[in-house]
Formats: sequence, structure tokens, C-alpha cells
Amino acid sequence: MEFNKDKAIFLQIADMLFESILTDKWKEEERVPSVRELAVSVEVNPNTVLRTYGYLQDNDIIFNRRGMGYFVATEAKEKIKAIKREQFVKTELPQIVATMKLLEIEFDDLKSLYEEHH
Repeated sequence: MEFNKDKAIFLQIADMLFESILTDKWKEEERVPSVRELAVSVEVNPNTVLRTYGYLQDNDIIFNRRGMGYFVATEAKEKIKAIKREQFVKTELPQIVATMKLLEIEFDDLKSLYEEHH
């Protein structure tokens, strides 16, 4: 996996796992790769994956069954969407609005472009 310098690696791995859950690659109550398996897969130190899993547990996206591993929590998709919406509104949207103002793109223009691509 290639990582971006602008965001912590553990958060980039979390984003990858978010996508796996949102696209139903991993479903609710289904086991996710072990820390070691994922570390090998994305070529990072297991401690980085452990930090990612801690972040996901803190946000009730995954849970640990002692001796069995990590599993996708119920309602993980909705929780992920809420996290991603908040991130979008706080970080990406202000940049988009600033660019729109700079380029004099009106909301109605954006709406029709959205409808073309949706």
C-alpha cells in the first residue's frame, strides 16, 4: 500500500478498512484479518495496525472476541458514514467551497455537475 505523507498511516489504514466494510467486503459480525495478517498485507509494523484497530474499537467499528480475533461491529457502516461525513464537512468541504469561490462556480453549477456524474 502506498501512503500519503499528509495523513497518519494508521488513519490511512483505517480508511482502507472503512472502505472494505462500506463495500461489504467485510460484513457485520465477520472476522477481519489479524494484526499480523494485515501488517504483512499492507507492509507496515504490526504496532501501526494495532493502533488502527484501537482507533476502530474506540469508534465501535470493530470489537475483539478474546482468543478469536477482531470482528466487524453491528451498525459499523452507519458509524463509519458518520465519521466520514464529519471529516468531509470539517476538512474537505471548506477547501471545496474556497475553490468554488475562487473559480466563481455557483452551487447550481455544482449541482448539475453532480447529477451528471451520479
